[in-house]
Amino acid sequence: MSEPWPTQVAVIGGGQTGLSVGYFLRRRKIDFMIFDGETAAGGAWKHAWPSLRLFSPASYSSIPGWPMPAGDGQDHPSRDAVVAYLRAYEVRYQLPVCRPCPVQSLAVEHDRFHVRTDRGTWTARAVIMATGTWGQPHVPDYPGRDRFGGTQVHSAHYAGPDAYRGKRVIVVGGGNSGAQIMAELSEVATATWVTPEPPQFLPDNVDGRALFDRATARWRAQQAGEPVPPAPSLGDIVMVPSVKAARERGALTARRPFVAIEKDGVTWPDGSFERADAILWCTGFRPATQLLEPLGVVLTDGRVRVDEGQAADLPGLWLAGYGDWTGPASATLMGITRYARATVDAVAGYLAAS
Repeated sequence: MSEPWPTQVAVIGGGQTGLSVGYFLRRRKIDFMIFDGETAAGGAWKHAWPSLRLFSPASYSSIPGWPMPAGDGQDHPSRDAVVAYLRAYEVRYQLPVCRPCPVQSLAVEHDRFHVRTDRGTWTARAVIMATGTWGQPHVPDYPGRDRFGGTQVHSAHYAGPDAYRGKRVIVVGGGNSGAQIMAELSEVATATWVTPEPPQFLPDNVDGRALFDRATARWRAQQAGEPVPPAPSLGDIVMVPSVKAARERGALTARRPFVAIEKDGVTWPDGSFERADAILWCTGFRPATQLLEPLGVVLTDGRVRVDEGQAADLPGLWLAGYGDWTGPASATLMGITRYARATVDAVAGYLAAS
C-alpha cells in the first residue's frame, strides 16, 4: 500500500465555498487540495433547475477576487451563468482540485487528518468542510408520504416543467424555489401551491441585495459585540421576472398545508380530497455533514458546534458556507467572501502554532 500524500489543508467540497477558501489559501501560499465529488466544476449549481434565476444581479453574486460577468443581459443571472463563472474562476486562479474525488472517510490519527478517496489517501494538518447542503435535501415526514403512488421530487432534483405537462401537481414550499417552480409549472400543469404560512413577497424593486445588506449588518454587530439584528428571512420571495409574470396571471395563490397524503392525492384540513400525479418538495436542505459523524461532532440536526467557523470539539476542523450558523449569508455567493477569508486566517494561525 502506498504512503498517504501529505498536504497542509484539505478542503472538502469544490463548489462556491471550496473555491473561495482556495482563493485565500493560494494567496497565503498554503499548500492545499480541494476534494470534489462532482464530475465538473460548478458545485450544486449544476443540479439546479434550468430556469433558475439568482436573487441578485451579477455585481452582488461574486466570490472573492473576480466579479461575475454581467452575462446574458438579464438583471438576475441564470443557473448556467453561475456554472460558467465558477468553472472559469477555478481555471483563472489555477486551484488544485481532485475531481471526481468523493471523500469516502475522514479520520484523525496522531494530530493528522486522513482523507480517504477512491484515488488514494491524503493526510492534512487541517480540514475545511465546504460540502454545503445540496447533498441533504429535506422532505418533511407527512402522514402517508410513503404510500403516494405518484411522483415525488425534491427541488434539488427538479429538472424543469416538461415532465409535468398536463398533470396535476402540488408544489410544497413557500420560499424562492417554491415560487419560481410554481411560476413555471402553472403554465403547463394544474398546479396547487402549498405553503406553511402566506408567502411573503418582497416589493418589486427589492432583491437579494437587501437580504445581503441585512446579513452584513448582523455580521458587523457580531464583530463589534453589539446586539445582533434579527436574521433576514430567506423565505421572502424575490420578484424575479418569472414570478412577476405568474403573479400577473393570478397563479401565486397558496393554500395552507394538507393533513395527509393518500395513494392518489392529498386530504385538506376540511376533509376534502384533491387528486395529484406529482408532489414537488421545495422544503429546503440540511447540512451535508455525514462525513463527520464518525468523529462524534455532528449534532442531531446535522450541525456542528462552531466558534467563528472552527469546530468547538475538534481542533484543526473548520466549517464554512452552511448558512447562518456558520455566519450570516455564508451560504450565498456574495456572502461567503468574508467567512472564507476569516477561515483561512484562522487556519494559517493554527498551522503556525501547531
